[in-house]
Amino acid sequence: MTTVLGCAIDRVDMEAAVRRCVELAGDGRFAQHMAVNAAKLVTMQGDAVMRDITARCDLVTADGQGVVWASRVLGEPLPERVAGIDLMEALFARAEETGRSVYILGARAEVLERAVQEIRGRHPRLRIAGYRDGYFAAEEEAGVVTAIRDAKPDFLFVAMSSPRKEYFLGDNGPTLGAMFAMGVGGAIDVMAGETNRAPMWMQRTGLEWLYRLLQEPGRLFRRYASTNARFLLLVAREWLGRRRGRVGAG
Repeated sequence: MTTVLGCAIDRVDMEAAVRRCVELAGDGRFAQHMAVNAAKLVTMQGDAVMRDITARCDLVTADGQGVVWASRVLGEPLPERVAGIDLMEALFARAEETGRSVYILGARAEVLERAVQEIRGRHPRLRIAGYRDGYFAAEEEAGVVTAIRDAKPDFLFVAMSSPRKEYFLGDNGPTLGAMFAMGVGGAIDVMAGETNRAPMWMQRTGLEWLYRLLQEPGRLFRRYASTNARFLLLVAREWLGRRRGRVGAG
């Protein structure tokens, strides 16, 4: 385990993460994955509910190059970034190979329909147990939970924004039945062609956030600026605290 800003993150690469997800899907109980990035770690500093949900997850991985960078600065290096969309795609392929089923919750209805058609094109033998959009009122939530439980999927992918997807799984996870669940944010929008993903060289160099910013500067600039600045300050403070602790212990 690696600890960054109080969050315990599993020290796994993509291959190990996929293996662990598949194992959890066959455990006969509800299991959850959490992907953390800089924004989520900043949110956790003042959100006890999010911290508790994350601590209860069976697998926590770094979906953000900033988190990998911070782990190296703090002396507990993570092997690599495990991007949620890549993990989701790998699990689609593994489910297709093994005959397991998936359920997708989230995105707008028309976007979700396009994404499902794309998924079926890429994975023609994949069993899709069901899907529905993520736009439902609080009073409809119980019905959504029942529909997912009745579909009995092996994998549940929740494509809603944070912290709504985390709260949904935190509140309802144990009642969903025996399945593996993970939040996938805007991955379904990417699958549908609604938004574009950064070129591979930007993904590999940790600049995917910049690509998103260039696509939506009006919406993302202020959020990225404030969140990233706070993240850097928090990491610097943790680094200083650890350094002082080592000096004091010596």
